[in-house]
Amino acid sequence: MSEKPKKAFKMPHTFVIIISIVLLATLMTWIIPAGQYERIENAQGIKVIDPAQFNFIERTPVNPFKIPLYIVNAICSRIALMLVILFSGGAFDMITKSGSLQAAVAKVAKVFQDRLYIFIPIMTTVFALICTTQGVNQFIAFAPVTVMITLAMGLDSLTGAAIILLGGAVGFATGTLNPSTTVVAQEIAELPIYSGIQYRAVCFVVFLIVTNIYLVRYAMKIKKDPEASPMYELDAQNEQKKLDIDSFGSLTGRKVLIVAALIVAMGAMVFGCVKLDWDMEEMAAVFIGLAVVVGIIDGKTPSQMSVIFVDGCKKMITAALIIGLATAIANVMSAGKIVDTVVYGLAQVLNHTPKFLLAPAMYVANTLINLVLVSGSGQAAAVMPIMVPLSDLLGVTRQTGVLAYNFGDGFCNYILPHSTALMGIISAVNIPYDRWMKFMWKLFLIWGAVSCVMVFIAQMMNYGPM
Repeated sequence: MSEKPKKAFKMPHTFVIIISIVLLATLMTWIIPAGQYERIENAQGIKVIDPAQFNFIERTPVNPFKIPLYIVNAICSRIALMLVILFSGGAFDMITKSGSLQAAVAKVAKVFQDRLYIFIPIMTTVFALICTTQGVNQFIAFAPVTVMITLAMGLDSLTGAAIILLGGAVGFATGTLNPSTTVVAQEIAELPIYSGIQYRAVCFVVFLIVTNIYLVRYAMKIKKDPEASPMYELDAQNEQKKLDIDSFGSLTGRKVLIVAALIVAMGAMVFGCVKLDWDMEEMAAVFIGLAVVVGIIDGKTPSQMSVIFVDGCKKMITAALIIGLATAIANVMSAGKIVDTVVYGLAQVLNHTPKFLLAPAMYVANTLINLVLVSGSGQAAAVMPIMVPLSDLLGVTRQTGVLAYNFGDGFCNYILPHSTALMGIISAVNIPYDRWMKFMWKLFLIWGAVSCVMVFIAQMMNYGPM
């Protein structure tokens, strides 16, 4: 009798994971004792916990039949942030459909095709800068373009995919401007939006340098010996190897203006949030304005602009809903009054950690959480309500706690077989997961070490405000 083939394990949809955690949180409100820290106002006028005053209080377990209502209320409480994410998707889709980035990449490749040590840092920096406001999964459809360009330059498809994935990873994980991670986390932590941007910019540069050294060395090795590539045999069968760089279109004045509009919009958001106290509503408005400006420059009719914008918003609807779903986790725990009890328990564990390792320990904890909860915005909404009071309790600034979350959530996504950004891009260019990991595993360990160093420095200098 023949045995039935075993089904390979398939990671559940992110919605399933988050709702499962909501159900678990609800169960925990019936099991974990309710507790509460006293809150006091600090010098900045923000309420923080008093570590010396924790008391167990009367239980208020959550009715499981009210879970749908908690989810609806959570979504309503995050609607402004969800609009930022939706509208950013619409604006960026308008830019992608214009062909401006494709033409810009091809132009740079043609100029520097014999100087990889210049071409690769330029390209990774471009994607890193864009991904300070966007998720890397926005570039899934763009990945075949960069792979075609690197194949035309005599490199391999891994290099083409890595330019997007690694550059985007640095921009996303360092959290310089990201509305779906940093802004969510800082809002929960009651920090000014984009505060602490100077040190995150330093982290951005440090990780960009480390990543480029790794990728340039790899690309130069492949240029010298193509057979050293894990993708050598598969790339040899790729028809795109015969394409020429000139086939990607010229960089017209119109396309230059579109790229310039993107740069201006990003600068406006930074200036507005840092200097003018902009909030979610203003950021969402900037993305709408950017989409309109790009559409006009590209010569689109109002109807064409509307179709493209709506399509881009559709691509971000999952990310937007995840924020609301994950916020329900914190709301359930708060209603059951077990957040402070969990914080109290974690504090007892971390009290045995040497003080100078507290921030690295928080980074490791966020990395482990990210193995299950891959969504950046979802993880922020789920864990920051715990990490914020924990930071206060342990004497680590909230800003350092946000940074530890950024690193733990961001960099782990580029080795996980259930990461949408990673699997979407390598699948789009036919790179098997095992071939990617042969290239990637060393860099991930390097990223981990650098992350520990950077959060350690943040802890030592009392990275603030708060």
